[in-house]
Amino acid sequence: MDTFLETIKDKVPPKKGDMNIPANFTSPEVLHQQLIDTIKKYRPNTDLSQIEKAYHVAYEAHKNQFRKSGEPYIIHPICVAIILAELELDKETIIAGLLHDVVEDTDMTSEDVTREFSAEIALLVDGVTKLTQLNYDLDKVEVQAENLRKMFLAMAKDIRVILIKLADRLHNMRTLEFMKPEKQKEKARETMDIYAPIAQRLGISKIKVELDDLSLKYLQPEVYKDLEEKLQSTKAERDEFIKNIVEEVSKHIENAGIKAEINGRVKHFFSIYRKMVNQDKTIDQIYDLFAVRIIVDSVKDCYAALGVIHEMYKPIPGRFKDYIAMPKQNMYQSLHTTLISSTGQPFEIQIRTYEMHRISEYGIAAHWKYKEGKDGNTKDNEEEKLTWLRQILEWQTDMSDNKEFLSLLKSDLDLFSDSVYCFTPTGDVKNLPIGSTPIDFAYSIHSAVGNKMVGARVNGKMVTIDYQIKNGDRIEIITSQNSKGPSRDWLKIVKSTQAKNKINNWFKAELKEDNILKGKDLIDKYCKAKGIVLSDLLKPEYIERVQIKYGFRDWDSIVAAVGHGALKEGQVINRLQEEYEKKHRKEITDQQIAESIGEAKDKSQIKKKNRSGVTVKGLDDVAAKCSRCCNPVPGDEIIGFITRGRGVSIHRTDCVNIVNLPLSERPRLIEAEWQGDESAPDEKYMAEISIFANDRKGLLVDVSKVCTENNISINSINSKTSKQGVATLTMTFEIGGKTELNKLIDKINNVEGIIEVKRNIG
Repeated sequence: MDTFLETIKDKVPPKKGDMNIPANFTSPEVLHQQLIDTIKKYRPNTDLSQIEKAYHVAYEAHKNQFRKSGEPYIIHPICVAIILAELELDKETIIAGLLHDVVEDTDMTSEDVTREFSAEIALLVDGVTKLTQLNYDLDKVEVQAENLRKMFLAMAKDIRVILIKLADRLHNMRTLEFMKPEKQKEKARETMDIYAPIAQRLGISKIKVELDDLSLKYLQPEVYKDLEEKLQSTKAERDEFIKNIVEEVSKHIENAGIKAEINGRVKHFFSIYRKMVNQDKTIDQIYDLFAVRIIVDSVKDCYAALGVIHEMYKPIPGRFKDYIAMPKQNMYQSLHTTLISSTGQPFEIQIRTYEMHRISEYGIAAHWKYKEGKDGNTKDNEEEKLTWLRQILEWQTDMSDNKEFLSLLKSDLDLFSDSVYCFTPTGDVKNLPIGSTPIDFAYSIHSAVGNKMVGARVNGKMVTIDYQIKNGDRIEIITSQNSKGPSRDWLKIVKSTQAKNKINNWFKAELKEDNILKGKDLIDKYCKAKGIVLSDLLKPEYIERVQIKYGFRDWDSIVAAVGHGALKEGQVINRLQEEYEKKHRKEITDQQIAESIGEAKDKSQIKKKNRSGVTVKGLDDVAAKCSRCCNPVPGDEIIGFITRGRGVSIHRTDCVNIVNLPLSERPRLIEAEWQGDESAPDEKYMAEISIFANDRKGLLVDVSKVCTENNISINSINSKTSKQGVATLTMTFEIGGKTELNKLIDKINNVEGIIEVKRNIG
């Protein structure tokens, strides 16, 4: 690897024509110059030598790599660096942006980056590389939760890691058109669920807004196109309306002696769509479709401008919000008021200072600066502003259940949530979700206050614990040392994620020992009833797999879950047995199985035909029946299992029930095979498949049509759709054999929107 960097040290900067760049793409040289120009705008005197070096290193490292679009790969890291420069970030972050893929995709190592640049930049690149390697499988809750835990830990170590990752995701979303439709939806859903909410929480509207709109474009293409067409059809009229409002406002603000920058715009697509969905309105009924922004020098000018505006236009009642006095959790500050124009058209005005506008656009990036001094780069103490991140890190410590963690996190990242502002007796502001109660307020102060709460006063008057807090309420919590703690009914009343989490933690801590004892007892009884030796199963490697499967951090948590009914003891033991069998399967040979069937079977070598189309070796006059757990069909490898009083059941050799068969039951296995040709038209067998697809109108009809065209008789079909918009169809039907089944699966795979078709195997 030492030779790699040696080969590029003396290289001249790349010239136009060095790469085979398609005509419709901007060349790396042009983008490189754009990056330099962007940096010079906010840091005109900074030394760019290390940035130039990073560009040449990345250029050479990615030289023979291309993206799905056909463009040279180097264009991607340059565009990521440009996005970071537009956020006015420090040069270390921009260098890491240029190098963010070299460790993962090229021969460079972290040690090379450290040697050629610095340990700080190597740590940033390593952090982004680890986030890139995460597996966001939206159907596996425990995997996604673990990934998010790692992401937040990376953010805690250095927030710049997530800023680079957000820039990386933004550029990938801008070029998503070159991906397959199913991949587009997968990436767009992941962006909508994870990256856009994080950008919002960090206050970076510049990135969040674009991620939202691009996600909507691929998740709801018809909705996006409809919005685009409606806004385009009224563009001239809309531009004229905004121009007139800006001119009117500018004139009055100037006459009032207030220095201001005023501009108008239409809300971005996702914001409009969200309001249409939440308020069940058409685009014509959205109040703040139009927005005018007034940017002034001081907070005093903000309120002065508000007075001028309210004299000019009639405000709509209940549509004024003061985020200056009570900022949002992501540090956003502004005055919002919705007004009626002289033509009767509603529009919104936002008033803020230049610094507030900067924070609105760049969020935490506006604060996360690195000062150059004699001692090198030192961080401002801005991490104190990340109260939200610290809260999540506390959850990670408190919560052993990955599913619960993910549920609470998704709730906390909810894009549609709104807030209510209230005050402590000493005048401190608390920001809670709409519909919050005094219980939510108590837990927002401290767990001990919530756990000992016995009542509450609002504005000096006693209220019930389910009272819904209103903006401006002054709340006093009454506590008692004699309190026995929270009630489970509180979980039905509270609205905030924080309160639910702390109440659940209290019950877990209080009752965990009892639940562990009860769980151990249930597991012991289950094993004794089934003749299972539990000590054989309680090996660290088997327990670890069960923890991952059910999303728990340790064995005691699993046992406690069994104790309070969240898990069934059979689920846990079956999973342990499955892991045990995987390890010991090789120790059981085919010869041992054959010998264990018994001498009586060996005496008779005839193969008896059955109505099932199967011949069973060694048994006469015994009914053989295809098992419904795996639905074997001609062409599958099969094996028989001698049941108690129900003849022989025929299974596929890869059936879960056969693979996980206990050692004590294996002597009852017997050889079996299909009789005749699997293409025989007179025999039909039951088969079951699961179809995973992006939900759309007509999906079920198209799948059914494929079956009809292939003379397949459908016995049953069930469907469900996840919150992520993925439809799952489970279908059973009669088939002649494996060849016919595979042909059918291939044809269903060609239906629009199909992600995967798999055969159910028990």
